[in-house]
Amino acid sequence: MTDDVMRTADGTPLKVKLRQAERREVRRAFLLIAPLFLFIVVSFLIPIVVMLKNAFYDPDIVNNLPQTTELLRQWDGKALPSEEVFAAFAADLKTASKARTVALIGKRLNYEIPTLKSKVTVTARKLDKIEAGPWTEAVISADPIWKDVFTWAVVKRAGSAVTPYYLLSALDLRQGTDGGIERTPEERRIYLQVLGRTLGISLLVTLCTLVLGYPVAFMLATLPQRTASILMIFVLLPFWTSLLVRTTAWTILLQDGGVVAQFLHITGITWISNVLGFMSGEPQLFKTRFATVLAMTHIQLPFTLLPIYSVMKTISPTYMRAAKSLGATPFHAFRTVYVPQTMPGVAAGCLLTFILCLGYFITPALVGGGSDNMIAGFIDTAMNNEGNWGKSSALGFVLLTATLILYYVYNRLIGIDKMKLG
Repeated sequence: MTDDVMRTADGTPLKVKLRQAERREVRRAFLLIAPLFLFIVVSFLIPIVVMLKNAFYDPDIVNNLPQTTELLRQWDGKALPSEEVFAAFAADLKTASKARTVALIGKRLNYEIPTLKSKVTVTARKLDKIEAGPWTEAVISADPIWKDVFTWAVVKRAGSAVTPYYLLSALDLRQGTDGGIERTPEERRIYLQVLGRTLGISLLVTLCTLVLGYPVAFMLATLPQRTASILMIFVLLPFWTSLLVRTTAWTILLQDGGVVAQFLHITGITWISNVLGFMSGEPQLFKTRFATVLAMTHIQLPFTLLPIYSVMKTISPTYMRAAKSLGATPFHAFRTVYVPQTMPGVAAGCLLTFILCLGYFITPALVGGGSDNMIAGFIDTAMNNEGNWGKSSALGFVLLTATLILYYVYNRLIGIDKMKLG
């Protein structure tokens, strides 16, 4: 019987050799991308996982008040806990004092009830001097706040390592004494307003960069190469200067008594202040929404312009000439033939700019002032100033969710496969 299988010189079937060669190529390719993959995992995926974990996981109370949290699980929350709970609370505080972890207990409880950190510290110090009960009277005499049912409800909620507190707080919500979800008091509702402000400023900056960047990109794409290369230097100039340098420059230009304000005052152009919302007539531009949008637009303009420009360079001029030869006016040909072909670049540039704007906090803080602080600034404050990693992670989770929703909507309406960055 004749073997019809094609073989190599060593007698191995050709198909087997081809599969072996393909596996070797796959292994080589994987080895080439392995450093990049490892870098992405370490610098991107792991921090995101840790952030998500911190947003829902906080074991400080259950680790430092183990007896109290165990007994509070059986408490109905209608009246003060029993003597047994107060005795366990006193014992846990004494243990925490020896372990020097009372501050962790107070820090966690202080997130929900301001000033409770100091009260926990004082209570622990006073209970260290008491050897025997009754512990209900001893704890309440240490500080009257422990006779409030709501205080113990907070301790009970915080007694679970997996907690929705931080995420609810990031959405201006909280758990009530009955365990239900309710809105936080009006004076403490800030985060949804900040999130809306962040989305609004990001959208406005994106629109401004599009309005300014599209005609400039069209001009660069249609000019001779030598002239376009020279003008491109001015477009790329923001990439060559530090973010703080650009922000400081706008601070100097827009501040009260700055270059722009003095020019408007000298020329008598005070009507611009009324347009911007300053009815006094004084040219106040610094620490305003206008200053924030202006500075961010200047910084983000290249990120919108360059993808649009790269797409415009690939569009053949014959399309426009063909449309004109068929009777279309220049404007009609531009609107119906040229503009649709630039949409992948427009979508890519706008999406890139919008997502980058969501993470701004230095420029709005320095140029726009406290009223224009964006959500990234609150994340930085919670993390670096307050040491509240749970809150910062929850706010980051909300921002990440908003970005993913935006990505989903973009993919449904336009399609991520149509995006062109170059």
